[in-house]
This record gives sequence, C-alpha cells and structure tokens, in this order.
Amino acid sequence: MDLQYQHPQFFMAMTFLPLAGLLFWYVLRWKSSAIKKIGDASLVKELIKEYSPIKYFIKFILVTIAFAGVIMAMVNPERPGKMDKVERKGVDVMIALDVSNSMLAEDIRPNRLEKAKQLVIKLIDRLENDRVGLVVFAGRAYMQMPLTSDHAAARVYVQNAGPEMVPTQGTMISEALTLSASAFNSKERKFKSIVLITDGEDHDPSSVQVAGQLADNGVMINTVGIGSSTGTPIPDRGTGQYHKDESGNTVLSKLNEEQLKQLAAATNGVYVNPDNVNEAAAVIMNKLSTIQKTAMEDAAFKEYINYFPWFAGAAIVLLLIEFLLPERKRKIA
Repeated sequence: MDLQYQHPQFFMAMTFLPLAGLLFWYVLRWKSSAIKKIGDASLVKELIKEYSPIKYFIKFILVTIAFAGVIMAMVNPERPGKMDKVERKGVDVMIALDVSNSMLAEDIRPNRLEKAKQLVIKLIDRLENDRVGLVVFAGRAYMQMPLTSDHAAARVYVQNAGPEMVPTQGTMISEALTLSASAFNSKERKFKSIVLITDGEDHDPSSVQVAGQLADNGVMINTVGIGSSTGTPIPDRGTGQYHKDESGNTVLSKLNEEQLKQLAAATNGVYVNPDNVNEAAAVIMNKLSTIQKTAMEDAAFKEYINYFPWFAGAAIVLLLIEFLLPERKRKIA
C-alpha cells in the first residue's frame, strides 16, 4: 500500500507522549508521598479503600492513546485512490528559475525573485493542458519538480523557491538548461520548451553552445530577463546591508539581456522583460502556441483515500470511555 502523509509536520506533537508519561509518574509519586504524610496507615487505607489504582492507570492509557489518535488524524495518512487515464494535448514546459542572491536585488519591486515567481504563476495558470516542471539554479542546478500535470503542486514549489535551496552561489545557466532538458522525452524532437528566468549574470560561457544542442533536439528556449541593465546592489538578508566584494566595494548586479536574447534566438524562442507580468506571460504563451501539440496519456489520481476519520473516531470513543470509567472500585453487593 502506497501510504503517505498529508501533514507530516504534526508528527512532532508525538514528543508530548513521553512527557505525559513522566508527568503521570510524577503524579503517582506525589500521591504516594502525600499518603505517607497523612500519618496512620490503617486510617489512610480506610479513606482510600474505594480508590482503584488500576482504573486510574487505565484512564491514563486511554487518554494517551486518544491523544496519539488525534495526532494521527491531523497527520492524515492517505493513499492514492482509483487511477484514471486522462488524455490531453499539450506541450512539456520546464521552468528554469534563477534563485541566486542577485535575484534578491530590488530594482524591480518587491524584488527580482518575487517578480519572477509572479510571472511563473501566471504561466502555470495558462498552461491548462500542458505538463510543467521546475528546476532551480544558482552555482548549481537542482530538479525541484519533474514534469507533471498537477498545477496546484507546481504553484507550491514555485512559491517556496529561494536562495537557500542552492548552497553554491553563481549563475550556471548551461547546467540549468541541461538539467531541464533531461526531463523531456528523449525520443521526441518536438512538443517541449524551456522557460529560462534569470538576471543573466552567467558564470559559464558555454550556455549558448548548450542552447544550440537543445535546438537540434527540438527544444525551444524562451528567456525572461529580470532586472535592469544599469545595475543595482544586492541586499544581504543576514546583515541587512548590501553585498560587498573582497575590496569592500558594493557589488552591483546587472541584467545581461544580450546573452538571453542569443539563447532565445538560437532555439527560435522569444525574449521578454516582464515589466508587466500579464503581458510577458501572454507573449510567452503566444510563442508556445506555435509548438505542435501532442496527444498524451497521463496517469492521474482522481482522489485520495484518507484515514483521518478512523483515527479521529477512535480518539472520540476512547475519550468517551475514559470519561465514563470511574476511578472508584466496583461495589460488590
């Protein structure tokens, strides 16, 4: 059974269970100490003769298991339900998103990276029948999401993208293009495009050569230049200051439009500068519409089978039993 968890972060609440056990042990010790302080053992025994330590322990176990059940209900174990084959006609689009520190420059409000995310979300909203994937890159490139028709998941990945995802700084466009192309069906020479979004400060001059190779394999590269060509300082989130070089001079990040135009031209793509994300998305979509679309079959899960009602129901039953179970011993007539 392909079991997964919708909200695994709630597993952290399980750490309270051993704490509850320690608290229970402390209460037992406190009760024992209080009984000894009362004095006469026979008198104390008479006073608590109807109290049942076993039932008290059972009540604690019931509450503890019920609490664990509530946590499991919040985690919500689930597994994919019935799988349907869905036929669609579309293209495969890989988004290569620059998340280097230079993308935090604020020459575009709120900053370059947030502007890029806004554009990607607009594109995803328009890629109705197309599969979309995400590669993030800086000094290295990483596959964040392979090609999928689950656009809701794609939006989540895009919204969470940031410089912390790539420990090595820089802008390796060629590696991002190569990794993006690896997600496509190598047997097809059409139906695929890369949307490269970056400020263009490439630290690898081989990107144009890579673009030519991808063009031979039927990949269209549409490029998006984020930022201004005049240059702007890069804010440092940690210090609140601007990044400086080894000489103490403020580092300026400039948009390299010329290289991005070359990459697009080499693959019959288009270059845009997204002053207006709606207009930029429309230009890219118009270019994508020139790519021949292919009929594909996607295996898509219509729904998930959720198990949280079982855990929630069990927790309610256990709490009800605990509430009705008295701590007093049962009187024998």
